[in-house]
Amino acid sequence: MIEAFISAAVAAFTGLVAINTRLNNRIMEVDKRMDRVELRMAERYVPKEELAGALAKMEDHMIRIENKLDQIVFKQH
Repeated sequence: MIEAFISAAVAAFTGLVAINTRLNNRIMEVDKRMDRVELRMAERYVPKEELAGALAKMEDHMIRIENKLDQIVFKQH
């Protein structure tokens, strides 16, 4: 009788360990997939190089506008 109980306990423990391992593997897989999605979103929405280029163009335009305004103000005085 005790042998049957030990066998059943070992089988149940082994089954729980197998289920736990599968769950952990699935969680790790989902975590990796989420990391890849986050990285793709960060790369595709606003790449740093593209943002830096756009800001540089805007700054150049603002400097040109300031220079033109300065010329207008100095011509009037």
